[in-house]
Amino acid sequence: MDSLALLLLSMFLLLSPIGIRKSNASIHIYHNDPFREVGNAYLLSGGSEGLMATSFSSSNHISYIRFENITFWRSKDVADQHSDMEHSSGLVQAIIFEAADRNNIGGSAYGGQRAICCTPDLAKMEGCKQGEVLRRPSATDINWPVVLDVQFSGNSLFTKMDYKEVPITKTGMYNLFFVACDPKLKELVMSGKTMWKNPDGYLPGRMAPLKKFYVFMSLAYLILSIIWFTQYVRFWKDILQLQHCITAVIALGLFEMILWYFEYVNFNDTGIRPVVVTTWVVTVGAVRKTVSRLLILSVSMGYGVVRPTLGGLTSKVLLLGITYFLASELLDITEYVGTINDISGRARLFLVLPDAFLDAFLILWIFTSLSRTLEQLQAKRSSVKLDIYRKFSNALAVTVIASVAWIGYEVYFKATDPFNERWQSAWIITAFWDILAFALLCVICYLWAPSQSSQRYAYSEEVGEESDEEAHSLTSKKGEGDISLVKQEKTVGTNDDFEQEDDEEEDKRE
Repeated sequence: MDSLALLLLSMFLLLSPIGIRKSNASIHIYHNDPFREVGNAYLLSGGSEGLMATSFSSSNHISYIRFENITFWRSKDVADQHSDMEHSSGLVQAIIFEAADRNNIGGSAYGGQRAICCTPDLAKMEGCKQGEVLRRPSATDINWPVVLDVQFSGNSLFTKMDYKEVPITKTGMYNLFFVACDPKLKELVMSGKTMWKNPDGYLPGRMAPLKKFYVFMSLAYLILSIIWFTQYVRFWKDILQLQHCITAVIALGLFEMILWYFEYVNFNDTGIRPVVVTTWVVTVGAVRKTVSRLLILSVSMGYGVVRPTLGGLTSKVLLLGITYFLASELLDITEYVGTINDISGRARLFLVLPDAFLDAFLILWIFTSLSRTLEQLQAKRSSVKLDIYRKFSNALAVTVIASVAWIGYEVYFKATDPFNERWQSAWIITAFWDILAFALLCVICYLWAPSQSSQRYAYSEEVGEESDEEAHSLTSKKGEGDISLVKQEKTVGTNDDFEQEDDEEEDKRE
């Protein structure tokens, strides 16, 4: 990575929290935002988004960056001393450039430190004008990068930028920076807004594919819901507590996908992303993720199939669930609420750590509990339930392996694309986790689908040759319920003993 790339990356990391904090969807709001010193310039990040080229087939499908009510304020001392500033121009410049053209901004003299503003040495070498941003024409379009000048006049405290709309004729990741090369303008602040629009709406290019993705996910959850609820209503009298939990996860998943879709539709149509609405959506998502993980943990412990309750572990499971919900909620709020720029702030990197730690702890607990449940079923020779749990453990192992592999790919993807030049495929990073969660939920629904034998199957103990007989009665679904019920009555007395022993052993292991 060359020195300019490092310089721009430092600019992004330094200034992106400023842009995100005041952003409201694709309408970037600036309210007395201060400039920051970077190299030999003072900078303010105006935004960073993927924009598609204007579609000339329709006058409505235009893409642009629009400047509205942009006002720059300087200190009174600087304004009063304006007549004595012989070498100060009071110039502020707005620079719009595509990520691929970042090397066309700034330069270095004699292999020295890279500078954004033209220096005396660079003026001799490059022919640039001292006190202005050094800009070279793009290889594909001599009019890019775009530089717009704003000049303070006399001893005025502020100056306004004229209304300006810059059309986007090439698809790319565009960055906007406001730059002041005059050292006397180090206390410069700015107010106003810029509007970024794609041909199909205000959604940033990286987020636009997610709107269609959530349509497909909503349909997928809807189909799963119809299949599940059909069985759920059909065998209502035989439903287990575990199946009630699965129903809740399906309903939350469907609700979340629909909410995300309408949130993006509103975002795209109006250019406004209300904080309350987005917070509500991410809260539903955090609840769904928390309940899903607790469901997997409870199934691994044998809840609803091997044991009727979690016993003494209920409080520990609930405490973990509350902790995970808070960590997930905080991370999602930081990532989504008010966010528009295609570059993440440093706060998100910090908040990922507790979420990742809790996920790792959950995985360890899940596999420990699952191993113990398999041992119990094998010792009791419960062939039917053992087969189901083996299939579940295999699916869970595949899910964990896929998650670890995808995390590695995500780290590689972001490390090799610091300026988000592959923004058009970045939506897949987010979509993968929703697809993986849905696939695992489908496996759970298949393994523990409602049936007329659910109640008889739940806590009955299979011993020796009786195991095959019960398995036959469960799969044939004939009128042999009385025999199974009698068998269950005979074993009810032993179930409580098994559960008590299980809880004591689990507490010791924990």
